[in-house]
Amino acid sequence: MLRKLLNPVVTAFCAAFALSGPTLADGDRAAELLQELREPELPNWKQVEQAIRAEWAKSGSASMDLLLRRGRDAVEAGDFEAAIAHLTALVDHAPDFAEGYNTRAMAYFRAGLFGPAIGDLARTLELNPGNFVALTGLATILEETARYEAALRAVRAARAIHPHEPDLEEAEKRLEILTSGRTL
Repeated sequence: MLRKLLNPVVTAFCAAFALSGPTLADGDRAAELLQELREPELPNWKQVEQAIRAEWAKSGSASMDLLLRRGRDAVEAGDFEAAIAHLTALVDHAPDFAEGYNTRAMAYFRAGLFGPAIGDLARTLELNPGNFVALTGLATILEETARYEAALRAVRAARAIHPHEPDLEEAEKRLEILTSGRTL
C-alpha cells in the first residue's frame, strides 16, 4: 500500500522541484530570506532559518494562526489525535496554506501514519517547493521505508535550499553509503 502511494508522490516531488523556479513570489520576504540562506558564507544561518519558518507560519488569518498554534502545541504534547484534528480544520479552511499541511504531516509521521504524512508533504511542496523542512521530512520517511535513492534526492534538494544544516550533510553522507552498496 505504502509503495503504491510513494511512487507517484516521489515522481511528483521530483517533477515539481525540477520545474520550480524561484521558491516564492518575487518581493516575498520568505523568498528573500531563502536566497540569503543559500549564500555559501552565512554565519547567522540559524537566525535566517528561524525568520523563514516564521514567515511560513503566517497564514494571514488570526483564527488560522490559532489553529496552527494549537496543532503545534498538541504535537509537542504528544497528543497526535488532537493535533491532527486542529490541523485538519486548518487545511480545510485554508487549503492554500502550506504550513498547515507541513505541520499536519509531522503529526501524522509522529503518529506512525506515513501514507497521510507523505500526502501532506506532497501538498506542502506543491504550494511551497522551497520548503526544506518538508523535503527533510520526505527524506526521513523515504529512508524509513528503505527508498534510499529517493531519500537521497530529497536530501540533496533540501541541501540545495539550505546548505548550512549539518543534519542534512550527515544524512546525505549516510544515504550515499546506503545507495553505493557500501556498508555503514
